[in-house]
Amino acid sequence: MIVGVPAETYPDERRVALIPAMVPKIAGTGLTTLVESGAGAQAGYPDSAFEAQGARLTPDRTALFSSADVLVYVHGPDASSADLELLRGGQVVIGLLNPLGAPEAARDLAEKGVTAFVLELVPRISRAQPMDALSSMATIAGYKAALMAAESLPKMYPMMITAAGTITPARVFVVGAGVAGLQAIVTSRRLGAVVHAYDIRPVVKEQVESLGARFVELGLETEGAEGSGGYARAMGEEFYRRQREVMAQVVAESDVVITTAAVPGRQAPTLITAAMVSDMRPGSIVVDLAAEGGGNCELTRPRETVQAHGVTIAGPVNLPSTVPYHASQMYANNVAAFLGNLFADGQLRLNLEDPIIHDTLLTHEGEVRNTRVRELLGLPAMHAHTAEGSSS
Repeated sequence: MIVGVPAETYPDERRVALIPAMVPKIAGTGLTTLVESGAGAQAGYPDSAFEAQGARLTPDRTALFSSADVLVYVHGPDASSADLELLRGGQVVIGLLNPLGAPEAARDLAEKGVTAFVLELVPRISRAQPMDALSSMATIAGYKAALMAAESLPKMYPMMITAAGTITPARVFVVGAGVAGLQAIVTSRRLGAVVHAYDIRPVVKEQVESLGARFVELGLETEGAEGSGGYARAMGEEFYRRQREVMAQVVAESDVVITTAAVPGRQAPTLITAAMVSDMRPGSIVVDLAAEGGGNCELTRPRETVQAHGVTIAGPVNLPSTVPYHASQMYANNVAAFLGNLFADGQLRLNLEDPIIHDTLLTHEGEVRNTRVRELLGLPAMHAHTAEGSSS
């Protein structure tokens, strides 16, 4: 079977779904690799590097889709993608498909007869960790958010004792201690800042403190704040209102606020109000990693950096694409691990008793299979089914 690697068409996307080093690895599962010419160029992986590892190249995107049995993406086709016309029944599509935020594409993929797997839904179990693309990309986003803040802040991060006097360290407040938040903490600490952090899940306090940050306790009832798979659960508006009230003082004392509180498929909760921003010192920075979901800051504008009350509010999206070399490396490792679990001897093993396969299967045999996506599309529940053995 042939794995096709198309060049990404998502706006400003510089990553590639597979890198040359992964070509021999997936060959071990009986798969050969066909790459669209130039697919890895923006990430620092030239065509020659793919050829050196045994991949074939094609300059023709239509030919790629015609030849490939499996297509691996970073950003999979959405409802408006021209790639939908190139797909054919029986093909396998693997990638980040945003099924909870934009479920309409799932209907289109089902109508094409495509078997689609979404890496956003990889379960958080030990065996699936090598396939967890969300965690890989969140690591990069947290790192880059800390660098963005340090570059924009009109202060230095570390404490310095100099002949010209002592410079006090910058104060960074990280809201949300998931993968991105923890990496933002680590990076900010390495740069010399004093870091505080908050999360509605009290179980992460030990992780925060182990990284040298101080965990902010707001004295709120947080029972049930952790959902399935270790993700934060969306709370009620009254909870968020009270949270904003008690968080305001910490925000006002901070030079940098990095927010990371996103709930898959839901509007991001507003945690930093315009009034809280107005109480921050002039020159302070807010970096909102939840911008794509509407933002944790009331003043955030996705894809823009704005000024309000002397404070800079950055609303970056797709930060991993700004570090495309290593982001592609990490993502390609996730994809290769997923392929290794899904294929053996060049054959698809659609074993729905495997929670990784079951949870990530979006469409198959003309149907949207994921329960949550079916609900979002207003489709009736499917009858229980199992599928074992091979398919191609």
